[in-house]
Amino acid sequence: MTELPPVQTAFVRLDGPPDPVAIGTGVHGPAGHVDEFQLPDLWQFHLYQYEADLTVGGVEHLIRPGTVSLVPPGTPVRYRYRGRSEHLYVHLRLGTAGTARTTPTVQRAGSQAAVLDRQLRQALAAWPHARGRAVAEVWAALWGVAELDPPRDGNAQALHPAVVAAVALIEARLAEPLAVPDIAKAAGVSHNHLTRLFGTALGDTVVGYVRTRRMERAQHLLRASTLSISRVAAVVGIPDLQAFNKACRRELGACPRTIRASWSGTPAHRTTVRIDQ
Repeated sequence: MTELPPVQTAFVRLDGPPDPVAIGTGVHGPAGHVDEFQLPDLWQFHLYQYEADLTVGGVEHLIRPGTVSLVPPGTPVRYRYRGRSEHLYVHLRLGTAGTARTTPTVQRAGSQAAVLDRQLRQALAAWPHARGRAVAEVWAALWGVAELDPPRDGNAQALHPAVVAAVALIEARLAEPLAVPDIAKAAGVSHNHLTRLFGTALGDTVVGYVRTRRMERAQHLLRASTLSISRVAAVVGIPDLQAFNKACRRELGACPRTIRASWSGTPAHRTTVRIDQ
């Protein structure tokens, strides 16, 4: 039985944008050609369109079309090509702030390979004359790579598809009545199972999450918009003004007028111009 190589992982931080230094298409060969090198200060991000043998830090990998690698700075790599070999690459710096995600250094992109290929080609087309666009495409591709494989650490767990579906439904229908059984049905799981999933992934109940999101949106609209208080209440799904007032006092520590006035500097007694009439 063939012994599988150990899974190599790297810690990546993607809360801030990457800093690409070079984006391009690498073409290597001929058959039997070997490259050995390392980038002392830069990450190597590759999407392969060929078969070859790749050794990363002493660990051997077989790469095939659709394989992606994300190799940390200073890591020795060795390629043994089997003919003309072409890949898309980005040499870049990553930030040091934010949550660290554990990501395999080499993995199969599967159905996401086409998406990554498109993103990296768009980044290459934009580089370097439209650097912001290139950075955005590379950043999105890196997030795609980081989420290909469930993280192996407790810092950043992949969300269950039912949680993703439920959160999307809640965000889209925050102004409407939301019952947990209806949310669970739309997400394709039972009421109890969705409750367990939310507790594990988000540390909250479904009801608690809905309440928090309504209050976060209410606080934002009270501070950042000229929507009347009654309209804000309706937008966040609490159209009864008395209930909205109580919810604001309980969750945000002040009534809606005080929240608005404390942020904008507008005296609480000043009449707010209504735009929902």
